[in-house]
Amino acid sequence: MMSHKLESLSLKTLATSSVFVPSVFRVSPLVRAALWTLYLALMLPMPFLVQLNPSLDFPLGWIALGLLVGGILLEMALSEQVHLSEEGLSVRYPWWVPSQFRRGWSLRWPEVTDLKARSTGQGGLVYYLVSQERDGFLLPMRVVGFHRMLGLIQIKTGINTQDVKPLAQPWMYATLLGVSLLLLIADGWILSTAWNNLGGI
Repeated sequence: MMSHKLESLSLKTLATSSVFVPSVFRVSPLVRAALWTLYLALMLPMPFLVQLNPSLDFPLGWIALGLLVGGILLEMALSEQVHLSEEGLSVRYPWWVPSQFRRGWSLRWPEVTDLKARSTGQGGLVYYLVSQERDGFLLPMRVVGFHRMLGLIQIKTGINTQDVKPLAQPWMYATLLGVSLLLLIADGWILSTAWNNLGGI
């Protein structure tokens, strides 16, 4: 009975693993939420700090502009998309991202010859797809469905991707999100207390 189940599971895995479906992979909502919450927790208090501290003579308009530009740059980075088609794979960005800020690239499947790991300064691993010209193309690792993307790449290239792991595990971003939320709550409490003590501005 057990051997029959194992055989059925193996056949099912083999059948599903050999099917390629063109797909688009976007940055994980958990990653987006964690980074946006951290950005807001760090940046939002700045206009209030200027108001609460008369010695900080800085135009609020410039601060608001800086916050807006920072938010746009963050959204640009988080708008990265990985497109997998029958012809190849590509990293793209929405139309509204200026060309000078795009780090997109594309490769046809026959051009992909290898997948190489490189260590980061923090002790993690990132992976590069290597072309026939020996150029390296950084594999995005913060997308939803990362392991499914690897499976599709393996189908089209024949490169073994079983040992490839994401640079950061979901629990790390969940922890960052939790800490950022606590920081945001602390910011609100501190600023509210300071505002009340000063009797408003």
